Amino acid sequence: MRGGAELKKGTRKLMSPYAVWALLFTVVPLAMVVYFAFTTAQGSFTFDNITEIGTYAKTYGVSIWLGLLATIICLLLGYPLAYIISKFKGMSQRTLVMLIMLPQWMNFLLRTYAWMTILEGNGLLNTLLGKIGLGPYEMINTRGAIILGMVYNFLPFMVLPIYSALSKMDHRITEAAQDLGANSFNVFRRITLPLSLPGIISGITMVFVPAVSSFVISQLLGGGKEMLIGDIIEMFFVGNVPDYNVGSALSLVLMILMVVCMTVMNHFDNSEETGGLTV
Repeated sequence: MRGGAELKKGTRKLMSPYAVWALLFTVVPLAMVVYFAFTTAQGSFTFDNITEIGTYAKTYGVSIWLGLLATIICLLLGYPLAYIISKFKGMSQRTLVMLIMLPQWMNFLLRTYAWMTILEGNGLLNTLLGKIGLGPYEMINTRGAIILGMVYNFLPFMVLPIYSALSKMDHRITEAAQDLGANSFNVFRRITLPLSLPGIISGITMVFVPAVSSFVISQLLGGGKEMLIGDIIEMFFVGNVPDYNVGSALSLVLMILMVVCMTVMNHFDNSEETGGLTV
């Protein structure tokens, strides 16, 4: 008993730096957001900031819609890519994973600026299309460009969790299913897909959350024509006439939406883990 108590005491000491870090950089900022969301500039309590959110309901809808489209595209592209990578062995697999992560070593803004150079009217893509008598096409400053920027920047966040789930899968299960007469489609539908579902859910969460709250991509690739909720929040915090109270209220609602999304995703994850496999 004494040894167990000493072990717990030692564990608490080791955890104390992380607890302080979480308190200073997570709990305190969240508390400040909640405080500003329910107060006026003079510090008095009010619900006016929350009611102001209704003005931006359409912006929330557009942000969620574009974030959802980007997430779906990332899933459609990321799952096959993660599946292919998981089939390689040794150095080849590690090399492919490194290539997926390689763009992330470059600054986020630089990657987005590169796409501006590619998509603009006299950019690389329109120049190449002009060589074969096509274009120029208006690709920059559109919703499509915003979604493209989201997909490019957040695709690794979809690929890596799915790859991790697939690479840890016991392939003896699929071999047993094949020995029992299951074809490739049934093996994928009843075994591979259910076992990779935790990775899919993690990938959806990791892509959808930053996509909905993104603002740099919409400003650079959308030309400011399509205001997302991240742009509105940034405007209230760093605009010419900042309003931290309304900006905090918008941020609070966005955080609540994200928590709801993550809770729903975790619910499906837990349901799948307890549901078992049917072969």
